[in-house]
Amino acid sequence: MHALLAFLQSAERLKDTLRSGRTAMGRPESTAEHTWRLCLLAMLLERDLPGVDHHRLLKICMLHDLGEAISGDVPAPAQGADDGRHARERDGFEELCSELPRDLHEEFLELYDDYAQGRSIEAQFAKGLDKLETMLQHVAGKNTPGFDYAFNLGYGIEATSRHPLLVRLRRIVDEETRISMTGPT
Repeated sequence: MHALLAFLQSAERLKDTLRSGRTAMGRPESTAEHTWRLCLLAMLLERDLPGVDHHRLLKICMLHDLGEAISGDVPAPAQGADDGRHARERDGFEELCSELPRDLHEEFLELYDDYAQGRSIEAQFAKGLDKLETMLQHVAGKNTPGFDYAFNLGYGIEATSRHPLLVRLRRIVDEETRISMTGPT
């Protein structure tokens, strides 16, 4: 029990890991808040995802950014393919999980690696929904002047193209992005 509580206390750092997105009130969003809303989105879509292990999907969603509690968040527009971010985040994730009982440690690492590599249908949905939640926050947030809404239109296309439901959601989010870019008509 001590190891579980120690892990939970370490994971609390995710609440103070800020992202570039803003809340509707204009406050910087935390990675923990992003994770919560991603999980809520996955829950809302449960009946639309037959054949998906929803428990596994939620676990992946809960764990996917946990390494950022150690490494910090890199805003999506600043991410690069060779920026070392994935290795830093996985190292941070491993550090957080190091004191867990061996079976949980192995399970969490397997879920984390599945997400990173997109092996399972659950990981693919988690990745697509992660991108969509980020984009939705961009259009919901009270952003700073000059915010680049157009970024959304090219962001996460591969991850949001893997299933008809993700494609449908993407169309809606893209339309909301266009409205944010030009203002309501």
